[in-house]
Amino acid sequence: MKKNQNVSGNAIVYSTNPDWQPEEMNEESEDIKPGQQKLRLHLERLKGNKTATVVRGFIGKEDTLEVLGKILKTKCGCGGTVKDNEIILQGDFRDKVLAFLVTEGFLQTKKAGG
Repeated sequence: MKKNQNVSGNAIVYSTNPDWQPEEMNEESEDIKPGQQKLRLHLERLKGNKTATVVRGFIGKEDTLEVLGKILKTKCGCGGTVKDNEIILQGDFRDKVLAFLVTEGFLQTKKAGG
């Protein structure tokens, strides 16, 4: 009997089935419906006293987050980036982003912080 070995994360999986293929165990492999997303809008001060609007809490595919980030940058008319599962927009656009996300079905979106 042949043993296949796969290391995924910190868990090691063994199988005696030679045809066994590892399943993707990624929690972010599926998008959650917009109504179930709990997004939070943060205002952060960056170096040089600049402000940034940060959208946190998105659960889903990286590609979907990239598309949402691009739409938000277009709607706000600003620059920004998507990294570390966050959307970062240059400037204080929390009110505009909140209004847009609520109209798109992200009903559990809230401002966070002060």
